[in-house]
Amino acid sequence: MILLSDPAVSDMPIEECGEALIDLRTVAALRVDPRMAGTGTAYAHLRRSVVDRLVTAQSLLPPNLYLLVVEGYRPLALQARYFGAHVDRLRVTRPGQDDDWYRRQASRYISPPEVAPHVAGGAVDLTLCDADGAELWLGTEVNDTDTEACHTASTEVTPEAMENRRVLSAALDRVGMINYPTEWWHWSYGDRYWACVTQAPAARYGLANLPGM
Repeated sequence: MILLSDPAVSDMPIEECGEALIDLRTVAALRVDPRMAGTGTAYAHLRRSVVDRLVTAQSLLPPNLYLLVVEGYRPLALQARYFGAHVDRLRVTRPGQDDDWYRRQASRYISPPEVAPHVAGGAVDLTLCDADGAELWLGTEVNDTDTEACHTASTEVTPEAMENRRVLSAALDRVGMINYPTEWWHWSYGDRYWACVTQAPAARYGLANLPGM
């Protein structure tokens, strides 16, 4: 498993393509959950090619199943706050380790800010819902990292949850997105982690900026 703290990720060059961030709330084919609205409007934005892939992935799902986007773009300052808070929690629950250990452990679930796929606008946290907007059960809540059941390949979930993960993964795999294996809900395209895993010559996206953020 390649973690986001792996030097192979930070060593990936970036050839910024300059794609704009698109407001997903204007894309009729996609559903956006408002649970992150308290952080501002950034959560509902993604790079154009990521949006195109999600629209195609939606068309590949079985009838009456829908992608439900929870969070896309994340400003750098917010990512840094999330990462720092996770490190602080680890210092309390697992005292006595060195700084490198805390950084590696934190990056299992929260990306170091300088390489974070979300700050590039290339990553999306998402799940599945039915026609009425009710979320399907995929074994944990989105962003619940309290147990290793959040790992995409975990066998500690029900057969129903495993099947739902398979359906989600099949659609997103087909459009060229990659999963972060410790989080079944996290998928990306074009960022440094994507470039490292797919052995692309460079990432397509560096740090993104949303006017007003």
